[in-house]
Amino acid sequence: MLIKGYDLGPLVPGEPLLVHQGFWSNHLLAMCSDGTCAEHPVPEWFGEDGADADALSEVLFDPERWPVFRVPAEHGPGVVAIYRNLDGDYGTDYLLTHPDRSDVEQIASWDGDFSGTGLTWLELVRIADNPSFTAEGAQDTATRLLLLLPLLTDPDIPDSAAAKLVAALTSVGAPQDTASMAAEHLLTHLARRSRHDPTWASPLSGSTDNP
Repeated sequence: MLIKGYDLGPLVPGEPLLVHQGFWSNHLLAMCSDGTCAEHPVPEWFGEDGADADALSEVLFDPERWPVFRVPAEHGPGVVAIYRNLDGDYGTDYLLTHPDRSDVEQIASWDGDFSGTGLTWLELVRIADNPSFTAEGAQDTATRLLLLLPLLTDPDIPDSAAAKLVAALTSVGAPQDTASMAAEHLLTHLARRSRHDPTWASPLSGSTDNP
């Protein structure tokens, strides 16, 4: 697998890992590890357990294999998430891809803390609900939404977001009785960390799509 700017990284398709127990604990709870969460989230919220999470973390963060999760869109930009497993410098990079161009644009990264522009809720949903079935990557809309969720940097998340997130979580195996708790926790945390400047411009500003 080749991605411009990652020539030295041992990139491998990450999509096969999406069905493994422990994936969502690792992917979603990482963004709650910066000390700002009042309540400590647990893998059981996602229908997983600590052993699942620990076992899959060894695969996700293997320096010899950098999982890549592709979220291509039928119309407009898509996103690629790369687990950048450099020894001593682990992180996740989020790249914006364009269907008519080979270059990519880094819009965010996670290195123990979030940095970058990220996406609004409407932009995130637009990409998640618009899969490209002719391109390789995640096609299920619930899975796509959850893969993109760490990119959310929107101080005005709509009330409808919680129900959509709960539906996505239950679709990937979260118990009904904990999905609401997990969704509320994640959205509250993401809204709290948002620090948009009034002059902030979305990385999708050049897109011809309307939210």
